[in-house]
Amino acid sequence: MNRRWIKSLLIGISLLIGISLLLTSALPVDSIMASPDHPYHFGFKKSKNGQLPSINEEGFKGIVDRHGAVFLGDTTKKELYLTFDNGYENGFTPKILDTLLAKKVPAIFFVTGHFVKEQPELLKRMAQEGHLIGNHSWSHPDMTTVSNQKIKDELTKVSDAVQQVTGQGNMRYLRPPRGIFSDRTLAVTKDLGYTNVFWSVAYKDWDTKVQRGAKYAYDSVMAQLHPGAVILLHSVSKDNAEALGMMIDEARKQGYEFKSLDQLPKK
Repeated sequence: MNRRWIKSLLIGISLLIGISLLLTSALPVDSIMASPDHPYHFGFKKSKNGQLPSINEEGFKGIVDRHGAVFLGDTTKKELYLTFDNGYENGFTPKILDTLLAKKVPAIFFVTGHFVKEQPELLKRMAQEGHLIGNHSWSHPDMTTVSNQKIKDELTKVSDAVQQVTGQGNMRYLRPPRGIFSDRTLAVTKDLGYTNVFWSVAYKDWDTKVQRGAKYAYDSVMAQLHPGAVILLHSVSKDNAEALGMMIDEARKQGYEFKSLDQLPKK
């Protein structure tokens, strides 16, 4: 192999690399990185002083919008949507339900298989008191790592079990376990009839070993309040259970109204 041939080969390779880089740079970021199974962890730019939160910089806005997933309600109205994740029972859901009943506030509880099996009476109470029950999967897997059939099995198992306990059929809302999703998981679950529900108000409340008191919970939520907020709270939190009534009273004092997810504007 002579030097002239090697030099020509290297020039050709350099040209091919250059063309490849040029074409890649012309593609949108989502197209470069997003295979259907590229996992995203839901996150957002938090609201401050009543301004709207944003997912514009997270790299997944197009996917969320395309599949009709929800993280905001009607941002032109002072409406709030209260949602709870119930992976397991830590003794605080009865107090949360007591507060919601006393304040006449609707909510949705996203439940796992563990909660369904262990807390049938609480499930019945949720349904009897007019709350929605949403799907949080049977075993709380990262759905981007399992097959389409496994996703279907996980969700169907919860839906069937909840219907058997409460009589509530046609489960319509899903919160992806751990907030992890992909283009594929949103497409599959949408085809199964679910609206994926994320959130626009949240704080680190799920760690039962790091509870900081009702005032901390209250301050964390109220600082992020904004029109059309979908509020995520975890029912395992003692702080949430103790602060919930204060949150509701102050939100109403500010002119907010609590709505059911069934009252979300249609996309």
